[in-house]
Amino acid sequence: MNETRNTSEAGTAGEGGLDPREAATLLGQTRLQARRQFEPAPPWLLATRAVMVLATCGAVWLSVRAQHPYQGPTAAVIPVVFTFVAVNLGATLVVAKRATSGVSGRSRLRGAEMIVMALAWVAVFAVMGVLAGAGVSRTIVYGLYPATVPFMVVGLAWAGIMAARANWRSCGTGLAVAVVGAVGAFAGPAGAWAVAGLGLFFVFVGNAAATAWRQRRTGQR
Repeated sequence: MNETRNTSEAGTAGEGGLDPREAATLLGQTRLQARRQFEPAPPWLLATRAVMVLATCGAVWLSVRAQHPYQGPTAAVIPVVFTFVAVNLGATLVVAKRATSGVSGRSRLRGAEMIVMALAWVAVFAVMGVLAGAGVSRTIVYGLYPATVPFMVVGLAWAGIMAARANWRSCGTGLAVAVVGAVGAFAGPAGAWAVAGLGLFFVFVGNAAATAWRQRRTGQR
């Protein structure tokens, strides 16, 4: 009687349910996919960004380190800066589109969050324009300010958004970027660029290493 009942129940589960092994495999794949979608960027992009920001800030530092009095970055570094911005933005958009393709919800930035980040960037450079128009020293407008304030403001904005999402690793990255900006403020107009380059390089490399280690430990590809 019991054997007949057990056989019947097993048959019903097999016909209308999911095999336990298949369910476990599906659950594991779902968890890995969710982790991949929540990663801020793949390790290769973070490492590339680290090298590029070091090269960009390093180029600016080389152009200003011997200036007495300080005048600001020379025209020769402008192509380097624009190349970094274009390549970094393009790679980030491609990766983000691929990672969140067909995905909705918390894996995407909400409209309000994107507005906060956009306003942070706009406000930083709007204030820089006001300072330049008001005749503030070039040491501030083209030295200390652009090499420190953007990182502090944008880093704190990103940290706040990630904290609201309980994404503490990305929150820590935002805080680290803000700290780099704060430290640079004590290095002088030329030294601030060196601090920014080296500081952000180590932040991105550390983030890339942590992401790669996590992916390897969880079996991600």
